[in-house]
Amino acid sequence: QVQLLESGGGLVQAGGSLRLSCAASRSISSINVMAWYRQAPGKQRDLVARIADGGRSYVADSVKDRFTIFRDNNKNTMYLQMNSLQPEDTGVYLCNALMYVEAAMRGYWGQGTQVTVSS
Repeated sequence: QVQLLESGGGLVQAGGSLRLSCAASRSISSINVMAWYRQAPGKQRDLVARIADGGRSYVADSVKDRFTIFRDNNKNTMYLQMNSLQPEDTGVYLCNALMYVEAAMRGYWGQGTQVTVSS
């Protein structure tokens, strides 16, 4: 029902900033929840932040003082602004979308974008 394409990752020094983008192939007004997950080598995929269609957002306690999630409905794009990056923030960041389709909530994933923070 939707294709997701992440961009904006890269290699930065500790203390730097990045803005990740997740572009959707359809109006994100029709997507109930969009979220960012992070997966580091040898670790589980963890929720970083999410935002609902009504605008209510959640950011994990470990990064809430540094990360902000927001979206631009006109561009069909969700963003994650990451400031004061630390080495522990390193990982593949994946975009996730949840949509209610014919009486079922369905999930979709992007391919991910690599974020590497050097010490």
